[in-house]
Amino acid sequence: MVDKTLILRKLAELDQYLKQVKEYAGISIDQYESDWKTQRIVERTLQMMIETCVDIAGHVISDKAFRTPTSYSDVFKVLHENTVLPKDLFNKMDRMAKFRNIVVHHYDNIDAEIVVGILKRDLDDFIGFRKAIVSLLEEEQKEQSPDTDQ
Repeated sequence: MVDKTLILRKLAELDQYLKQVKEYAGISIDQYESDWKTQRIVERTLQMMIETCVDIAGHVISDKAFRTPTSYSDVFKVLHENTVLPKDLFNKMDRMAKFRNIVVHHYDNIDAEIVVGILKRDLDDFIGFRKAIVSLLEEEQKEQSPDTDQ
């Protein structure tokens, strides 16, 4: 059984990061490129959001005894293989994991257009991930509850 308390705490962290990064959703590419502080805040917050999703996914995978993932992006594939994430959301989260690797390992090659694009178009992917995990928790709760219709 998934540790609901832990997952809910991680989802609350994700919500907080999402609220914080949304403050930058209206930024232009020029504004982003010209302000190193904004770059640092946005890139680090996106990294933490992605890592929080990976952490949540890892807990679900472990608790459900799914196959062991081989990489950050593979955690989302494992969730997709086990019908936790639909294909379109898996594809989006897979791209997020790859973006996280660029932020962490190749910080001098971060494309401002990609970052601003994430801010403008892709933040809802995190909400989709959250909904998929909450749905999993609700489904598990139903399985644990005695049937009251009898």
